[in-house]
Amino acid sequence: MRALIQRVNGASVSVDGEIVGSVKGSGLCVLLGVTHTDTQAEVVKVASKIAGLRIMEGELSVADTGGEVLVISQFTLYGDSRKGRRPSWVAAAPGEVAAPLVDAVVKELREVHGLTVATGVFGANMQVSLTNDGPVTLWVEA
Repeated sequence: MRALIQRVNGASVSVDGEIVGSVKGSGLCVLLGVTHTDTQAEVVKVASKIAGLRIMEGELSVADTGGEVLVISQFTLYGDSRKGRRPSWVAAAPGEVAAPLVDAVVKELREVHGLTVATGVFGANMQVSLTNDGPVTLWVEA
């Protein structure tokens, strides 16, 4: 499982011109990719990392500050462009595998870590808008 985590001062995701998820104010925007071998163990690890990373103002975590999190599924995090000009997506898990694991990360963030979490729409063509704060952007692999 891969997560690209950005500290933001506001973020939103839209589908067909309608905002489907947003973070108002200070929080995190998380692009989340799933591979074939991911399990509940990776769900727990990545959710814990998202909630606990001390990247908010004052070296606090988003859990410490009560900030919101926007989680957006992103299969292209597993794109491989080492050969040629057309990326390969074979390392990305298919939707029937990935969607439940993305949902499990969201559930873990809400129920275990007590965070307010908004989401995109799995498999949809989404437009993401955000203001990266810092900028702070981290790559996490679980």
